[in-house]
Amino acid sequence: MIQFRALDPAAPMPVQLQETTGPITVVNTFVVPPELAEDFLKIWAEDAAFMKSQPGFVSTQLNRGLGGSQLFVNLAVWESSAALLAAFTNPQFQQAAAKYPDGIVTYPNAFKKVAVEGICAA
Repeated sequence: MIQFRALDPAAPMPVQLQETTGPITVVNTFVVPPELAEDFLKIWAEDAAFMKSQPGFVSTQLNRGLGGSQLFVNLAVWESSAALLAAFTNPQFQQAAAKYPDGIVTYPNAFKKVAVEGICAA
């Protein structure tokens, strides 16, 4: 089963999702041993299809590290933290998460846009 870990111990994902805001971007970093990469991609695709069907889902993009990296990063956009929380706590998603083989670690983190004058808009 996949291991969920907090990238920021001061604000683990369950705490982050208590903040009512939106839209949000989830940056989910996965550490996947090379021998598990094929299984990971298959299960991740099933998870992504489920999430895509959930209310409030906007988009997702999986990225793979270069040069033999064991890292995958998923960038997912949701209309709100509440929509993601509903999908994440759905029993169907929880069952799917249990399909990942031992040895995979994930570090999910939710973000909201920040306005920086002259550079990026919120």
